[in-house]
Parts: sequence; structure tokens; C-alpha cells
Amino acid sequence: MKKWMKNRENKTIYTFLIAGAGLAAFVLLMLFLHTQGEKKEPWKLIFVPKTIDPTNGFWTSLIDGAQLGAKEYGAQLEVMGETTEEDIEGQIANIRKCIEQKPDAMLVAPCDYIRTADVLEEAVVQGIKLILLDSVVDRDVAQCVIATDNFEAGRKLGKYAGSLLENDQNPKIGIVAHVQGASTAMERERGIRDGLGSNADAIQDVVFCDSSYDKAYTLTVRLMTKFPDIDLLIGTNEYAAVGAARALKDMKLAGKVRLIGFDSLIEEIQLLEAGVFQGIVIQKPFNIGYLGVEQAVRLLEGAAVEKNLSVGSRLITRDNMYEEENQRLLYPFSGQQ
Repeated sequence: MKKWMKNRENKTIYTFLIAGAGLAAFVLLMLFLHTQGEKKEPWKLIFVPKTIDPTNGFWTSLIDGAQLGAKEYGAQLEVMGETTEEDIEGQIANIRKCIEQKPDAMLVAPCDYIRTADVLEEAVVQGIKLILLDSVVDRDVAQCVIATDNFEAGRKLGKYAGSLLENDQNPKIGIVAHVQGASTAMERERGIRDGLGSNADAIQDVVFCDSSYDKAYTLTVRLMTKFPDIDLLIGTNEYAAVGAARALKDMKLAGKVRLIGFDSLIEEIQLLEAGVFQGIVIQKPFNIGYLGVEQAVRLLEGAAVEKNLSVGSRLITRDNMYEEENQRLLYPFSGQQ
């Protein structure tokens, strides 16, 4: 009798254990299905570049990087921009449209150091996370800035320019810059002058092409007509450098007037090989775009981010352009550099 009672008690315990395990499994399954049914919506990001210009290698590469970042991090990315960098009012209007859409975060490459600051501050007040790419404004409004160190990049170009002028008795320099009032233009010019040292006194004029190949061409022709003894020209971005190169070629001055510049459009690389350019400072725009999205997602998920991220730059000359590492930078087929 005792043995029968003990067996019955054991069976009862086993029954309760099995039932409890089944109930626990059921609860876990329901929680899992509930979680799956409530999948988080993707973060909504809007990117406002300085321009959407399919002819410009820098901006197309930067946008490609942002789009890959959005794909890899599962974010929804909209790109909204104008066709020229000089359309500052157009960019301000786009930023206002973005604020109305209430995205989780905005990535912006401000066209103007001063004029875009108010509307960007308004976005932050509205609770939108703000990442600045490539350029900055006159106040600390962004949670993160990702850009080339433009002063240092300009300094590299200035030092190289100085080395090209070492044997010139009375050198003359002209600068074809991009957009007056853009932080990149200001920092690069400051860096160029610092790198030139005493040769900075040789600068005859600084002209602004408003990031237009055609305007850079026209300004270069005027510059060379006004100062025919210029020994060296410096272009401060892709538009400025390529426009100046085209003008020098058409004026039969390629190779006679030395030329250095920024960025790595395929045309620039070809002109470097041909000896029209003596050197170019290249940036890493793909990385800027990719890291911009990465940092935006980290911010939205509550992770810590660095306040300032510099992606670096490199001086490429005819002497070092065929080195393996430099070839990878000049011809980045895809992915981060």
C-alpha cells in the first residue's frame, strides 16, 4: 500500500512538471510570436548633400556610401538636394521640408558656414538627431561631424606647392576656389597658405567658381589673362581643379603652368597621368557617407558616438600614383577605403 501511494505521488509530481514545462514553452512561444509581430520600424533618415550632381565623383561616391550604410544597418534613407552647391536657399528650403517630415535623424552637408546654421538649429530643437558631413556651420549644433580635416588637407597641398616652387625666383600663384562662405573652402585656403609659408605672399588672386566646371574654366582664362606670369594654379575642389585643367589645356599652357588640386574624378586621374596635374589631394567620400549613417543609427540606438570623425586625406603625385595603396584609393570600385 505504501509503495502504491509513493508511486502515485511520483506520477503526480511528474505530471505537474510536464504540465509546467509545457506551459513555460507555450508562454515563451507566445512571447516570441508577439515580438515578431511587433518588429521595430526602420529608422527614418534624410540626407541633404550640397548637390546631387551625377557628373561629380565626390558627391556620387558620398551618396553611394550613405546608401550602402542604410542598407547594412536596416535604415530607411531619403536623399534630398539641389543640382548646384551655390543654391544655398534651395538647401535651406530642403532642410525645412525635412523638419516637416519629422525623420529620426538628418545628415546634412551644409553649403554655407553661416546661412544654414539657423535652420539646422531649428531641426535639433525639434528633436531630430543631426549629423554634419563634409562641412560645418558657425555653431555647435550637431551630435557628430564626419569630414576630411580640410585645414590639414590644404596644408598638404600648400607644402607640395612650395616644393614645386623651390627654384623659382619670383613665383606667382593663383587659386581657383569653390564656394565662398563654405567651411571647406575657408579651411582649405587657410591650410594652403599655412603650408606655403612665406610663398603665400606669391598668391596673386583667389577666385570662386561656385562649384561649376564651366565657371572655373572661364575664371582660369581670366586669371591667366590678367596674370600671365602665374607659375602655379591651385584648385580647391573637383569642379575648380577640373575646370582649371580644361582651361590650361585649351590655352596650350598644360605642363607650363603647374597645377595641383583636390579630389579624384576619373578625368583628374587621367590628367595627372598626362602631366596636366602635378598632384592632387584625394579624400574618402564613400567613407564619409557610410560612417554618417552608421553614427546616426548608433545615436538613435542610444550608443556613444565620437563628436568629430576625420576620414583623412592623401597627396597623390605622378611619382607615387602607381603605388598599390594609392591605386586602391584612386580606383575604389566599392566598399570602404
